[in-house]
Amino acid sequence: MNTQIKICGLSTEASIDAAVKAGASHIGLVHFEKSPRHVALEQAASLRMRAPASLKVVLLLVNAELDLTTKAIEVIKPDIVQFHGSESAQWIHALKNTVDIEIWKALGVRDAASLKTADEYDNAADLILFDAPAQALPGGTGMRFDWSLLTEHKHKLPWGLAGGLTSDNVKEALAQTRTQLVDTSSGVESAPGIKDVDKIAAFCQAVRDYDNH
Repeated sequence: MNTQIKICGLSTEASIDAAVKAGASHIGLVHFEKSPRHVALEQAASLRMRAPASLKVVLLLVNAELDLTTKAIEVIKPDIVQFHGSESAQWIHALKNTVDIEIWKALGVRDAASLKTADEYDNAADLILFDAPAQALPGGTGMRFDWSLLTEHKHKLPWGLAGGLTSDNVKEALAQTRTQLVDTSSGVESAPGIKDVDKIAAFCQAVRDYDNH
């Protein structure tokens, strides 16, 4: 089974084309004004139209109000919405009763105890994305956490791995965690918010090399 690959924080048609060419399974569009990867709703909707049907489009929101969340979903029409703030399981569960869309929740991992937080989202989120703890921004910081924490963890939900992944370390991450989905953003950039098509290609190739091996 091929590992799923999400390239997050795309803001140009060229970067979407690069992700498609490299064989990514998902792309992420960030609607969060504090992020260097922020795209306005109309821009995100246009970029979403660029993505072929074979590519899953993930809309990333951070502590968005319900009205903004529903409007963003309506305008962009993503396949998945990912929440990357402090959204509670109760809030996500309530939203799930309002919108018919796949929901991911990102969680920062500091220690083994923080992994247990994921269990709270059972019956609310469809997938948990384990990431490095939030810094000045909730994600896209290039930081990684201790992957060994995931080695023996019993997961209640499908899950993926984010946080500091690059073409140089993604094979190690896959070998250690056995995750079925990897998510990178700053790891395929030449500068914050500026995607590098060669780094996107190298990252996806490294994952495929691992799969084939």
